[in-house]
Amino acid sequence: MAQQFASTHGISFKEKIGYALGDMGGLLTFGLISSFLNVFYTEALHIPLPQITVLLLVARIWDAINDPLWGSFIDSRKPTKHGRFRPYILGASIPLAIAAVLMFTKIPGLTTTQYLIFAYVTYIFYGMMYTGTNIPYGSLASVITDDEKERSSLSMWRSIGAGFGGLPAQILLPLFVYTTVAGSDEKTLDTTVFTLAVAVLAVLTVVIYFLHFKMTKERITLPPKQNQDSYNILHSVKALGKNVPFIVLCVVSMLLIAFQMYTQTTYNYLFIQFFKKPGLYSVVTICTYLPMAIFIPFMGKLIQKFGKKELCSYGLLFAAAINFIMYFIKFTPLVKNPIVFLALLLLSGAGQTFLVLEVWALVMDVIDYHELLSGRREEGTAYAFYSFTRKLGQTLAGVGTNLLLLAIHYDVDAAKEVGQAPEVVEKLYDISTLIPAIVLLVMFVLLAFCYKLSKKRVKELHDQLYNRENA
Repeated sequence: MAQQFASTHGISFKEKIGYALGDMGGLLTFGLISSFLNVFYTEALHIPLPQITVLLLVARIWDAINDPLWGSFIDSRKPTKHGRFRPYILGASIPLAIAAVLMFTKIPGLTTTQYLIFAYVTYIFYGMMYTGTNIPYGSLASVITDDEKERSSLSMWRSIGAGFGGLPAQILLPLFVYTTVAGSDEKTLDTTVFTLAVAVLAVLTVVIYFLHFKMTKERITLPPKQNQDSYNILHSVKALGKNVPFIVLCVVSMLLIAFQMYTQTTYNYLFIQFFKKPGLYSVVTICTYLPMAIFIPFMGKLIQKFGKKELCSYGLLFAAAINFIMYFIKFTPLVKNPIVFLALLLLSGAGQTFLVLEVWALVMDVIDYHELLSGRREEGTAYAFYSFTRKLGQTLAGVGTNLLLLAIHYDVDAAKEVGQAPEVVEKLYDISTLIPAIVLLVMFVLLAFCYKLSKKRVKELHDQLYNRENA
């Protein structure tokens, strides 16, 4: 492994950009799900909330089968001349783009039942294609480099790529895909404009994935004693079950993606119904990602001084405190001021930034720990199960959002006519602030007290792997 360490230092700036493009390409369309899927299903297709909830559950049940199968398939294959992971990313990019356009297309004249069936087919198809790109992409960083600082840098670049990939859905599209309902101040989604915008993003997705393929390189080879023909998924799953840091990180990441998607959806409703300023929803993303731009230049030194786990966990504690403040200002006149709300979002984003930037470096640490436990590098299988838990987070957000909307008696039909009742709008604010605060607090507890790969332990882990390879 000494030779591997020596040969992987010095990842070029071009390759970091290329690696970031991988998540940017995926998020161009995936970001639409968190920001617009629920709105599209309710406002454009008028599918009832309970049926949307069942759809999300069925899709996740399929993911429970599809994700591990895809990850184990990749791990059982011998590397191609282009590497173990990159060819799969490129190959799935075109059907992913097609699936995205179909998912957000409204065919005129269908019944509600027919729209629901179409939603099942297109949403599940999109999920399978996203798995086809995302599992090999998630595994890629661990074979680009095994250097601690470079992995931390790649994690930050991935987050940057994700941030840019999410900009169209969270900032650009809200500015021009809504139209005003005649005779009122209510806003509604213009499905024609929206579908055309999705088509443009889909084409860009394929182009960006191609650039990602050309600009990255796989360096880390399998351990000399590892034979792909001896791969056994049951043995791999058993080893992952003993990997406590892996399990804790899966739960934290599940809650992180649930938090992100839940807030993106509820904030969209909030700025439409509570603040009556849907255009301001674009600023939400700026408030979330601006702290990222501020901290990126200092992340390397902060990680080196405090450690990834330590910095991420206490950032979550700060973000949780800010979200509780967002809830309690409901008892003051400031609650109706969207500027105050956005200012608090900026502070919350500052606390979340550390985990958002470093979560992929944490993933690489738990994959290394899997190698220490099992003696095998099985990034595809490990990342497949990790990816599935993130999809459970998507489901938790989607199902939870719809159940809470039902609980507060949100009326889908009223949204396009006269708006929601005042008591519903007030409860909408409650679920948009208190629930995120609780989730952030739970994430802090898990990461601070249950995730054992501290700064000191990660160094010991890498020393053990180095000594094993050179024994």
